[in-house]
Amino acid sequence: MLFFEKARAGDIIVFMKKAAILYDFDKTLCAKDMQEYSLIPSLGYTNPRDFWDEVTEIANRNRMDGISAYLFVLREKFEEQNHPLTRKMFREIGSSIELYNGVETWFRRINEHARKAGLYLEHYIISSGMAEIIESTSIAEQFARIYACRYHYDESGKAVWPAQIVNYTTKTQYIFRINKQVLDENDDYSLNVYMPHKDRPVPFERMIYIADGLTDVPCMRLVKEYGGKSIAVYNKDSQRAFGIAKQLLEEGRANYMMPADYEKGSDMENLIMMIIDEMGIAAKLEEIEKNSRRKAGI
Repeated sequence: MLFFEKARAGDIIVFMKKAAILYDFDKTLCAKDMQEYSLIPSLGYTNPRDFWDEVTEIANRNRMDGISAYLFVLREKFEEQNHPLTRKMFREIGSSIELYNGVETWFRRINEHARKAGLYLEHYIISSGMAEIIESTSIAEQFARIYACRYHYDESGKAVWPAQIVNYTTKTQYIFRINKQVLDENDDYSLNVYMPHKDRPVPFERMIYIADGLTDVPCMRLVKEYGGKSIAVYNKDSQRAFGIAKQLLEEGRANYMMPADYEKGSDMENLIMMIIDEMGIAAKLEEIEKNSRRKAGI
């Protein structure tokens, strides 16, 4: 499927095929879990690990999904302090997120390169973090869609119940939503209607999945197995993060491993640009093949 955009100068219509980069957020675009910047410390924890250990204990004791347990514990902790969790609190946290080097200018650079390769590139977040926090960061407007956990809020803005839970297995549904461009989370009917692979607006072959950890394995493997590229990123200052990325590569979950450095001229930028070039050439060859078959009456 072709996407068209008007060139800035004049009314020339340029036809391009869509491609997409899908990102986790925590430890992928920023150095640590987004809740650890100010949300968990505001509860009195000096070591965020203590909070996560409590979440794990409650999840195990009650046979709860880990993300469900986290959303429950977070809300309960704030209630215990008579300080209800609100949408406003999440939005204020977004400004404190410290992004990896180069992330602020990454999207402009990569989008421009994709245009030169004849592709219209979109960026998506698929995260188990909080949508409201990500939506309040300086890069929020760069994403065509942000898929992440959300609370349902009452009229005063107080969190009362999880509205959206995104865990490591449910993450995969959003890949298919992007693949078919059925982006509305509530539209399950259109998502499950049969669509031939050749008619899907963003084929897996033109997807790149970038993430950091074992909870991203289903998504990484899905994109890789269907012909896209998966990249395991790691904090270059963390030996543990390097080890996880190495494991993902060794086990065939990812195509590549790269330090999470998004600066101009970095290894990450060079890799992404090469992948985009390859996708652009493949898209052009696909059109030539279609035209050849059309001329031959096949």
